[in-house]
This record gives sequence, structure tokens and C-alpha cells, in this order.
Amino acid sequence: MDKNNYCVIMAGGIGARFWPMSRTEKPKQFIDILGTGETLIQQTFRRFLDVCPPENIYVVTSDRYRDLVKDQLPLLADHQILCEPSRRNTGPCIAYANHKIARQNPDATIVVAPSDHIILREDIFKSVIVGALDAARKNPWLITLGITPSRPDTGYGYIQFNEELVCPSNPKVRKVKTFTEKPNHELATTFLASGDFLWNAGIFIWSLRAINEAFQTHLPEVNDIFERGANVYNTPGEADFIEQAYAVCRNISIDYGIMEKAPNVYVLMSDFGWSDLGTWGSLYSIRPKDGNGNAIMGNNVMTYDTTSCIINMPKDKVAVVQGLDDFIVAEDDNILLICKKKDEQQLRDIVNDVKIKKGDQFV
Repeated sequence: MDKNNYCVIMAGGIGARFWPMSRTEKPKQFIDILGTGETLIQQTFRRFLDVCPPENIYVVTSDRYRDLVKDQLPLLADHQILCEPSRRNTGPCIAYANHKIARQNPDATIVVAPSDHIILREDIFKSVIVGALDAARKNPWLITLGITPSRPDTGYGYIQFNEELVCPSNPKVRKVKTFTEKPNHELATTFLASGDFLWNAGIFIWSLRAINEAFQTHLPEVNDIFERGANVYNTPGEADFIEQAYAVCRNISIDYGIMEKAPNVYVLMSDFGWSDLGTWGSLYSIRPKDGNGNAIMGNNVMTYDTTSCIINMPKDKVAVVQGLDDFIVAEDDNILLICKKKDEQQLRDIVNDVKIKKGDQFV
């Protein structure tokens, strides 16, 4: 295992599209959604133990989730938990981690990954990550993982790649041509048919030098803010500095700020049973189904004339569902959601309405 390999796990989101299971006080990354005995962030952390030493794994999260991270990932020391005082998207999150790691190892090669994704074929995933780290170590590339699409999904971003081979030792690495945010169904169908589009997995691999150069070129104002803290990282003054830094830092994603602008962006074509588990529909796609195509979680659920639904009920709750087709039925604590699967992209707006009309305690 290369001691220069580092991992940054992003764990600050609230998972609004997975409401009501995912709530502000305990978002989906801290929940055992699949019933495996591990939460999503525990699965993510364990996967990367095969790639880098535990002391080289950092988690960036919200201040409010510090204790949850410490409780669920006891191998992490306090300095490995980077707490954001406010949400500023992935650009500042990654800049913070870069400068923190730079104080310890300027020769680092880094994989940046969300905390809440599902990987079904972990052995293939490890091989892909190791290969990407090797490519990033040898080349000044910003690498993102692209997933071979299996359907015209409108919930994912898409990456178009050039056909030309750029890495003889790894023919699945291609130059990125374009990024497209979540398309409509017609456009997604066109992408799937073309054969040169991949789903954007939101997993990045690069050398510290390459990503810092990209920040200096494309997001200099963000880079400058975090560079000012060079002498306080890993000291008692770090928290106060970060509070001030986030107060003046812009909200911007790494995709928009750097990946869509930099000339040295490459994609590694991958297929390892990936799901970003961003919606109830994505959970439905990977859960086992009954004879009527229902994915049921709960010990006492009874269905009649019900098809293609995802039903999630507390273990001690008796639920009878009759006459529904292609619905989400989910109860958690004091909330019951009944929603058409095809309309689940409206959940963010629904959650905002609940917050305004019923109060923060319900979100």
C-alpha cells in the first residue's frame, strides 16, 4: 500500500431526496439503509482501507455531524474530521482538504468520494481506484470515474468522452469532451444510444500538485482563502480560521468551478455495480423484489393488487397497501410519505414546503 495515497470522504449532505428516512439530524450517510449492519459511511470508509492507510483518510462533514462521524468511524483521529461551519458545495470542501493534506504530504495522490454511494462489486472498485491513482501519480491529470449507463436515467449527470486512446497501460482512460447536468428523458435516451456518454459518479482522483494548480488557475479566489491558513492547519487555531474562511468563501461545485473548465480532465470508464443512492428510485433498482415487482423493507407489510412499489416501514408497524402501482410508501418516525416514483424529483420542493408549513422538526 502506497503511503502517499490519501482519501477524502465528503459527508456533509442532508439527502433531501431520501426524505423522510434521511433527515437533517441524521442524513442517509449515517443510516444502515440496506440492512447490512453497516451505515453508508462505514461501508465507504472500509472500502478505502484497502487503498490507503487509515491515518490517510479524511472526512469532510458539517459541524453538527462531528459526533456522528466519531461514533461511526472510531479509527479516525480528531484531526482527520474536517468540520465545515456552513455548506459551500464541493469546491471549498475539496480546497480545505487539499491544504490540510499539503501540510503533511505534498506528494499525496488523492481520491475524493461521496460517503453515501453503493458499490456492489468491491473487488473491481478497488482495482479501478488503484489504477486511477497510478495514472494520476504519473500524469498531471484530473480524473473522474464514469459509469457505463444501463438506462436513460435523468437523475445523473453525464460525461461525453473522446474515442482516442490516451493511456496505453489503461485503455479505459479517455479525454473528457463535455459534461452535461441531469438531462431530460429524451436527451438521456440519445446519450445512451450514442455510446460515448457515461454517468458521472462524482468520484475524483488526482495528485495534490495537479488539483492545486487547477485551483490556482480556475478558482484562485477560493484557493487563496484556504492558502492563508497554511500555518494553522493541524493546530488549535484551525477551527477559528475555518469559521472565518467559510464566511467569505463562495458556494461553488468542483464540477462547475474546475472540471468543466480545465484542459487536463480525463474519465476512467468503469462498471462496478455503482449507485449514488440519491433517490428512492435508485434504492428500488438495487433491492430484491417480490413476485409483483415490489421492493419491501419491513417485517409486517401486506400488499394487495400492488405492483412496482418501494415500501419502507418500521419493523414493528403493520402496513396494508392496496391498489398502488409504481409508488413510494415510506414511514419514518412521525412522517409518512406516499408519492409516485416518477415524481420523486419533486421531493426537494416537498421537503421545503414541509419545513415552511410544519417546522424544522419534520425535516
